[in-house]
Amino acid sequence: MSTPPQPPQQPEQPSDAPAQPSAYPYPNPQSPAPGGPLGFPPAAPATQVDRPSVYAQPTLVGQPAPAQPVNPYLQQGPYPVVGPPPGSGSGGGGAGKAVLWAAAGAVLASAAWAAGLFLVGAEADPDLRGYVAPSNLCNSTDYSSFKEEYPDNDSSPTHNSLKDDALDEGLCSISLKKDTSSYADAYLYSQLDLHKETDPGPEFTAAWKNYADSHTGYDVDTVTGIGDEAYLVSNDTTSGSSSGSLYATLAVRDGWVTYTMSYSAYYSSYDDDTDPPSLEEVTGYLKTDTRTTLEDLRD
Repeated sequence: MSTPPQPPQQPEQPSDAPAQPSAYPYPNPQSPAPGGPLGFPPAAPATQVDRPSVYAQPTLVGQPAPAQPVNPYLQQGPYPVVGPPPGSGSGGGGAGKAVLWAAAGAVLASAAWAAGLFLVGAEADPDLRGYVAPSNLCNSTDYSSFKEEYPDNDSSPTHNSLKDDALDEGLCSISLKKDTSSYADAYLYSQLDLHKETDPGPEFTAAWKNYADSHTGYDVDTVTGIGDEAYLVSNDTTSGSSSGSLYATLAVRDGWVTYTMSYSAYYSSYDDDTDPPSLEEVTGYLKTDTRTTLEDLRD
């Protein structure tokens, strides 16, 4: 008696199926669907009467058998026969050996295919472009363009660093002061990240290119000629006067290395006789000093 055809296996949900977006930057995992374990429906009661399979359709005399659904994830025949063919006895003959060789070849082909997938999916070597994260990033941060506006050097800038198998990082915060100022008139912040295990490209682009979508009042401009990609994010409420605030960040990705230089200032400390730098001037300072700093950070 022939065995009725079985229903096709449903393909599993891919492990990389996109989750619902959530607050930046990481998505929240999906909650399990109601019902049984892992969202499957509860098991049917033991007393439930089995119903005929919809896949076991009767065949009318003189009519062709209905086509059965095909699972696209299963390899279609012909399939090698396991064991010797009828009439070959113990399978020690040439036909039996041919069948065994065919089965062995299928196993080796499957192993080679799996090995190929493993190699294709393996992480590539980190593309660090020769950059090195110093223990004190402030010593390697060039901000000479800002010194015409803020000639008073910060004698004790704040710095920090991190060394790890996955990430090398350097941080620096510099106070910018005019000669006549008792307190800082502006601040300059720089950060260098050497990503050694994962490519930061997709997340970098998503975070900086779309910055204005998640931060009200900010503008984003693409900057060319610095690294593989760069974005200028700014917020200017000064309107050309000596009041308000100005914020600007130049974010750069070069291979698996990311670098940001940020400027922020509250212009209330400026007197009426002094014109604060404009956004255009600050943007020029950031571009010039970022190029110089990145060149100095290469080994």
